Amino acid sequence: MSLTTAFIAELIRAANETDKLSPYEISRLLDRSIDTIRDMRRQTGIAGSHRSRDVVIDLQVASARARGLSAAEIRDVLLDAADIIRTLKIVLDGKE
Repeated sequence: MSLTTAFIAELIRAANETDKLSPYEISRLLDRSIDTIRDMRRQTGIAGSHRSRDVVIDLQVASARARGLSAAEIRDVLLDAADIIRTLKIVLDGKE
């Protein structure tokens, strides 16, 4: 299993166990997601957007607000991050 696949699984597992996560752990997962997405975008040549609807901006806001997010919001944002990373992985695997 690749590191990317393992991280996707970690995000999904965390989304299913939000009650076991501290705000610090949530923020850390989201920060790792942001770094991963930025790196994978560079590799694919897909530019991020500096507009308000870029998923990276949404993840940054969620990371900063981790302490105030509901369990449903945490689940949704972690699953969104996993989905974006999975999609970028598919694009990268298709380039090889």
